Amino acid sequence: MIRVLLAEDQAMVRGALAALLRLENDIDVLADVADGEAAWREIQRITPDILLTDIEMPGLTGLELAQRIQRHQLPIKVVIVTTFARAGFLRRALDAGVQGYLLKDAPAEQLAEALRQVQRGGRAIDPQLALEAWGEGDPLSDRERQVLRLAGDGLGASEIAAQLNLSHGTVRNYLSEAIGKLGVGNRIEAYRLARQKGWL
Repeated sequence: MIRVLLAEDQAMVRGALAALLRLENDIDVLADVADGEAAWREIQRITPDILLTDIEMPGLTGLELAQRIQRHQLPIKVVIVTTFARAGFLRRALDAGVQGYLLKDAPAEQLAEALRQVQRGGRAIDPQLALEAWGEGDPLSDRERQVLRLAGDGLGASEIAAQLNLSHGTVRNYLSEAIGKLGVGNRIEAYRLARQKGWL
């Protein structure tokens, strides 16, 4: 049996995915949760074979969960199912050790087969997205990404500095670097472009 933990913040989608997978004879959905923190608690409690997760969730994102699993060297494979058909997200997911990346509009039968493929040690990546992912690199550093994300949430440089324990000048430098790398006029445009590319 393939033991799966499902993490998805939209209740209807979570219910549909769980019901779909429970129809399969060789897949056991051990638990389904609505946010990243709950997923992390369940991972430690039940150690599933596969974490099936969305990218954007409250608490920890699916990418942050994958990074944490990788950092703790846990024997858990990660498959992401998302609406984000963006090459930047896929590149970051692969860097975080994710073995599967599927889009929610893919045919339903592909999901169970993808889980089997990943469980056998393979990868299951949306082919069109895989082609795009190698075309354009993410120019942002982790810190620039962090600062831009907070700027996009409406925080000013002083608030970002306080939250990240950085000086005001350092935050302005990171924002300036990100704006320059992305070739835009200000932090809001930088945030929008980085979101659109899947780099945040």
